[in-house]
Amino acid sequence: MTDTSATPATTLKPLASAFDSTDRSSWRALVEKALKGADFEKHMVGTTADGIRIEPIYARDKNQAADTAPGEAPFTRGTKHNVEGLGWQIHQLVTNADPQSANRVILEELEAGSNGIILQVASPGMSGVKLASSGDVVTALTGAYLDYAPIQFNAGLRDVATAKLLLAALPGLGTDAQNVCAHLNIDPIGNWARFGQLNEDLDDAVKSAIAIAKEARTTAPKMRTVHIDATIPHEAGASEGQELSYAASCLVTYLKAFEQAGVSPTQAFAQIAFTFATDDDIFTSLAKLRASRRMICRIGEASGVDKDTLATLHITARTSQRMLAKRDPWTNILRTTVACAAATFAGTEAITVHPFTWTLGQPDVFARRIARNTQIVCQEESSLGRVVDPAGGSWYVEKLTDDLAEVAWTKFQDIERQGGLVASLKTGALQTDIADMRTKHDNDIAKRKKALTGVSEFPILGADGVTAEPWPATEALSGTTQITPLTPHRFAEAFEALRDEADRLARSNGNAPQVFLANIGRIADHNTRSTWIKNLLAAGGIEALSNDGFENGEAAVTAFKTSGAKTACICSSDALYTEHAGPTAKALKAAGANLVLMAGKPGDAEADYRDAGVDQFLYAGLDMVATLQDLLNKTG
Repeated sequence: MTDTSATPATTLKPLASAFDSTDRSSWRALVEKALKGADFEKHMVGTTADGIRIEPIYARDKNQAADTAPGEAPFTRGTKHNVEGLGWQIHQLVTNADPQSANRVILEELEAGSNGIILQVASPGMSGVKLASSGDVVTALTGAYLDYAPIQFNAGLRDVATAKLLLAALPGLGTDAQNVCAHLNIDPIGNWARFGQLNEDLDDAVKSAIAIAKEARTTAPKMRTVHIDATIPHEAGASEGQELSYAASCLVTYLKAFEQAGVSPTQAFAQIAFTFATDDDIFTSLAKLRASRRMICRIGEASGVDKDTLATLHITARTSQRMLAKRDPWTNILRTTVACAAATFAGTEAITVHPFTWTLGQPDVFARRIARNTQIVCQEESSLGRVVDPAGGSWYVEKLTDDLAEVAWTKFQDIERQGGLVASLKTGALQTDIADMRTKHDNDIAKRKKALTGVSEFPILGADGVTAEPWPATEALSGTTQITPLTPHRFAEAFEALRDEADRLARSNGNAPQVFLANIGRIADHNTRSTWIKNLLAAGGIEALSNDGFENGEAAVTAFKTSGAKTACICSSDALYTEHAGPTAKALKAAGANLVLMAGKPGDAEADYRDAGVDQFLYAGLDMVATLQDLLNKTG
């Protein structure tokens, strides 16, 4: 047996020594060869909503985050040096309308693994638990372990009233007020932006928030009072840079208000909590949360907040509502899982996962269980919270974090030059910028540049087996609209409207709109296009009558006649189109087809195909929402 213990260290070689050294130029040459003349920028480089380049490959680069350790300012890598517990708190949403049922669900959640609650309160424009008195608060929160499991309130336009009820209820909750953990989440600026109105003047509303913060600091020092909710611009369609700039400008506005009330920046910062959305773009969400801490820390330092207080920064990550779908909501589980993972990698203090039926109505026991267990699996089976800043050192993530922080800081400075967040909202400048970004998102979705699984890609027709108790009617807004509100908008809405229209036509006509697929040739010849067309049509609620293909147009037309359809779509390869497309189109028209479609771009032969009877061409890059609406009008 050979003794290897004494092998001289000088004989050991680095693993990479067996490979030739290389550089980016040699890599680029190989890529250009593989692309065979195709445009490098188009095929290999992407961009975020803010125009940040996503390169195909990254190399080591000196950056701010890499020079700091986790737990060190500017906290890009997190506020903790070491992992605490399982990494983050699970804050579950509770929305039941009456205090008794809300209490039952709260206790169920805490027993089942949640260690925090977000209690949604009924208010104008929002459904939730109805809290009319401090007694209702006691009923809702009795037994809720307030010294262990934080309660966050989401009370919208009733945030100040709800905060007062909680403070009045403290003696009856059985927990020493000095140990009560709660986020009152008073956010007059956010409510003003979200609903376009307040119950009082904005300045007075901010002063009310500061007054409650002063009271809470004395009564219950572990409470956080003021909330900066970046999900408001997010749900309205904002980019990551716009969300971060909104949050930064909101922070500056609140710190100034505290200072005017005689509260130091350090004391004020300890009263503020933040919420950001994460979605199914895992790396961009991760970079956004990392960049948010850097920006918040920079503002805090410039304001005079001491580093120990900055390290108490609290961010709740909430999975995006705008990415959720109503149709085939099972796919929402995939989206929220990815969004949850992004938040865990970013090192947030608490995470809330929306139940997969959130768009349909009140979550039931099963939907809440899936939302809660998504986090428990991430914690206890995947151990995602056992590593501090797991993305740290990834050249891609570090560069994306840097770029996003720079873009967001520039947007923040633009808002400040306009006079600050309040001034920008008053003029409508911020709303216009976000509306433009929403239009960009919608255009990308309509052209299927951004895929929505189960909606624009791989949709299923028919019932998906999911039901939920509809959300109760909400109290109407009663005030005067003061500014343009940042109204929530989901990405799937346009396609869902098409599906609703198709369902209406089915009820009216006795069957769903149908298109016969005139597939020419073998499966290998037509499958790419026939599958694409089938999915496209289903996204609009139109049933594709498919088949394995026909030897020629005559056989396809014979099948069309017996299908009962009035619309046909020719699908095959470019080679077979040359011989069969024209004659097939003519025969379909002669057989009674009201509308003849063709899959793919026609190229130079478009005029000939149209002369033969093709009415419309379907191919990638079209506005599919407009195209499907047109087809519904024609087939319906």
